[in-house]
Order: sequence, then C-alpha cells, then structure tokens
Amino acid sequence: MSINIPAWFARQYATNVSLKLQIMGSMLRPYVTEGSYVGEAAQVVDQIGAIEMQEVTQRFAPMGRVDAPLDSRWVYPKDWDLPQLFDKFDKLRTIVEEESPSVQNAVLSAGRQIDRIILKAFTADAKTGVNGGTTTSVNSGNEVDVAVGGANSKLNVAKLLEVKRLMRANYVDLDREQVYGILTAADEASLLQEIQIISSDFNGMEKPVLQDGKITRFLGINFVYSELAETILAGTNEVNVPFWVKSGMHLGIWNDVTTSTSIRHDIQGEPFQAYLKMTMGATRIEENKVYNVESYRA
Repeated sequence: MSINIPAWFARQYATNVSLKLQIMGSMLRPYVTEGSYVGEAAQVVDQIGAIEMQEVTQRFAPMGRVDAPLDSRWVYPKDWDLPQLFDKFDKLRTIVEEESPSVQNAVLSAGRQIDRIILKAFTADAKTGVNGGTTTSVNSGNEVDVAVGGANSKLNVAKLLEVKRLMRANYVDLDREQVYGILTAADEASLLQEIQIISSDFNGMEKPVLQDGKITRFLGINFVYSELAETILAGTNEVNVPFWVKSGMHLGIWNDVTTSTSIRHDIQGEPFQAYLKMTMGATRIEENKVYNVESYRA
C-alpha cells in the first residue's frame, strides 16, 4: 500500500477565486428612471403636448376650443436567465467553494445585460399611441454630425457644445435636470487631447473636469463610462454616443435580478444549480430628451 501513498498528497493550489477582467455590473441603471410592471406590455407615461393661447380678434365671437396633443409611451419586456451547474463529484475534488463567486459573476453579467438593454433603447424605435401601435423613431434633428469639430473626428469639445445647444433649443430644463453622456476609452483619449479638458484653468474650480486623470464632468455634462457602447451603438464608421437627461430614458422591470441555488434531482450526480433570472425592457420616454453624437471610428 505504501507505494500508493503519493496519490493522497495534496497539491497546494490557490484557495481564492478571482473574477477575470470584466465590466463590473450595470453602469447606466442609476441614470434612467425605473418602474415595476406586470403583463405583456406597460404604459410608461401619458404625455400632453404644448398648447398656445389664441388672440381674441372680435367681440362676442363664438368660442372655439384648443385640443392639446396627447400621446402614450410603452415598454415591452424580455426574459433573461443564466443557469450554472456544479457537480457534487467535482466538489469532492476541489478545495474552493464555487457557488458564491459564481453567483457574484452571474450578477455582474446581469448588470451588463441591463446596460445592453438601455443602450439599445437609445436608438431603437419606441412604441407610442393608445395601445403602443405607433412606431416613433429617433429624432434625426437631435444628432450631432461626425464632422462637427473636424472631419472624421471623435468626441470633442465642439460636439459637446453642439449637443448642449440642441438641448437648450428644445427647451430641456438644464437647471432642473442633470445631463449624462457615455464615454468610452476611445472618446476619453480624444477628449484628453482637448486643451479645455486638460488645462489647469478648467480644473481648479469647485467641480473639476479631471479627477485623478478621469473625466467626470464638463460643460454640465456628467460622464458615464461604458465600453459596451462601442459595439451596441456602432454604425458604419462611427459610434452613436448618447447624451440624455434622466427623465428621457426608462427601464421597465417585470422581475428584477433574482438568484437561487438548488439541487437538480433530475440530473445524474444531483449537481448544485446557481440560477439567475430577470425580465426587463427599456425605452425612450421623450425624443427631445435624448441626443446622439457621432464619433468617428476608422
């Protein structure tokens, strides 16, 4: 028997499980409105358009009426899940506990999926009308062309100034609402070459542009880092970088991120299952509260 004892020797492996580099959950969810719903679709909001007073041109004339334009905005859910199996036989051969970091890994994946849902809604057709039967596309007048600030240019100060101009021209209340914009690695590198971003004249104020080398806020725009935009919002030779106010985007939640751990008695070995699921959808609430800036990609 002694010749077989080496088979019992334990090799020293790492007992810590570390998550590989990845986007650590949702970056965008805090910056959109949310609502909880049931059913196959949900009416997010009833909308009333602007009306104007009319001049009285004669005395004792018949009284007419002014009808305000009415609309509704709808959101539709999709289901998502992520099952993971852990064989009990495998657990007998391992030292580390898999379930806890694996569940954490799944929750981070759910956060990224929420961001994908939100990112797609920036440019996707929205459903409006009494029963969501009308399709409303992105307002092309709310797009900043790729050539603003230089031919084939990435995000730059000129484009930021233009998106602020468009917002004010469309009556977005910038005194009451915070403006948010997506920032990816490529556009961050571009902005860091702009003198208005890196000059100490712009970084000695109460709310500096740069904090520890990171662009946090400029021209009243709060930047949210999301590398997913590079693929989700990619065009032919550009990325459509979204800028918005919180009341302009909505995340509908039918079932928030839910996790469970159970034993699968229907599978040989009765493995543990770590299961995550969610049901969500997103939409623009109002076109003039969402803007796209074209940023060039070679």
